[in-house]
Amino acid sequence: MTARCSRRATELYKNFVEAECIPTTARTAEMCKLTENSFRDLNIAFANELSIICDKLGINVWELIKLANHHPRVNILQPGPGVGGHCIAVDPWFIVSKTPDAARLIHTARQVNDGKPHYVVDQVVAAAASVDAPVIACLGLSFKPDIDDLRESPAMEVVHLLAARKIGRILAVEPHIAEVPASLAGFGNIELTSPEDAIRRANIVVMLVSHRSFYEIDRTMLQDKQLIDTRGVWQ
Repeated sequence: MTARCSRRATELYKNFVEAECIPTTARTAEMCKLTENSFRDLNIAFANELSIICDKLGINVWELIKLANHHPRVNILQPGPGVGGHCIAVDPWFIVSKTPDAARLIHTARQVNDGKPHYVVDQVVAAAASVDAPVIACLGLSFKPDIDDLRESPAMEVVHLLAARKIGRILAVEPHIAEVPASLAGFGNIELTSPEDAIRRANIVVMLVSHRSFYEIDRTMLQDKQLIDTRGVWQ
């Protein structure tokens, strides 16, 4: 808030922070945090939009990104079912709310990422229309791999939207939690189970979170299943 506050805060943090402490104003520091997360959101939105374009053009987005990233000044991130967590999925909205007319790119990126779960649901609905008595295995509920944090999780939104449509039985797999989350339990058509059990019983398998344990799934179990891989685990 003042130059003296900055000096005193820097003295305090230097007692335990190994990185450089860089003084600035409180307003700029707050905007810096929002900017970091908005930058990430923009780059993820590019990857997510690219994945939708590739679906429509019949191109493997994972191969495309790998090839494009050979360029020394290109570093496209990996697409997914959306963006989650309490930072990247939230912070850009603070900028948009303050400067809605100016934050056009940031706003569009949020719309792209918020729309990706709905695109995934549409893919699952299309797959369900081609099978009798759809049983859908949804692999992963957390907002990123190998954690139990469900905040703003796009995987949770996908499962929530599918359950609300009641297009079939949903077998949710999340190795880092012990019971169906309260926000999903009320639907009555969601069961939490193991990867092996879910895949064995399902006729549609949706990869939503790239947990390390999911890479170990026996690929022979996926034969004769309709696969929707939002994370490139099976590519």
